[in-house]
Amino acid sequence: MKPITAAAKLGIYLPAAPEEFQSTPITREELDDLRNDPPEWLVELRRNGPFPRDVVAQKLGVSKSGLARGGLTEALTHDEIGELLANPPGWLVDERETHRKVLEDEARLREKG
Repeated sequence: MKPITAAAKLGIYLPAAPEEFQSTPITREELDDLRNDPPEWLVELRRNGPFPRDVVAQKLGVSKSGLARGGLTEALTHDEIGELLANPPGWLVDERETHRKVLEDEARLREKG
């Protein structure tokens, strides 16, 4: 598979991965090996980032669209995410509330059948 696909499956930001990973196709067996026995670079990326947008959105409790509306287009590190959570700007407070309401509505609709 392409490196971008493997990075998505591993939940990492491809440009932060080693050059060898970025430029080499990955087999399913290699992907399984990376999942089961991750090298130090992968452990570090998963721990501290930078993280791809979908992971950033999940950690902040907003949608990817909410990130865009808030002006976040770049990958963020663990520390940057922590700073946003510790001192949330207005847009983040609003987007978290919007996301919470959307999730509640989706759950309510699933319950109805």
